[in-house]
Amino acid sequence: MVTLPQSAEVYLSAEQLAAACGVDLTRLYRLVRRGVVEPYAAGSRLFSVAAAARLRKILRLRADLGVNLAGAEIIVDLLARLDRLEDELAHVRSPYPANKEMR
Repeated sequence: MVTLPQSAEVYLSAEQLAAACGVDLTRLYRLVRRGVVEPYAAGSRLFSVAAAARLRKILRLRADLGVNLAGAEIIVDLLARLDRLEDELAHVRSPYPANKEMR
């Protein structure tokens, strides 16, 4: 029996993830073995919504642009990193940083 984490995050079963991404279970498990998508915990068959979104982006890059799997993973990871850096920069540029008192 799998114990779910105590959070409000939604998790998808392997079957739900495969359906959401338009792949069959065999292909999904192949992608899991290759490390393209990871379950929320080792040995689990549940996936986070974030993992589903990442996989959908990778598959879309492959289908729409013909990018190979490794290239699609790199692109998605770099885009996620860029988003994090943009958020951090916006926070630094904020006129009222959370760690300073307003005067």
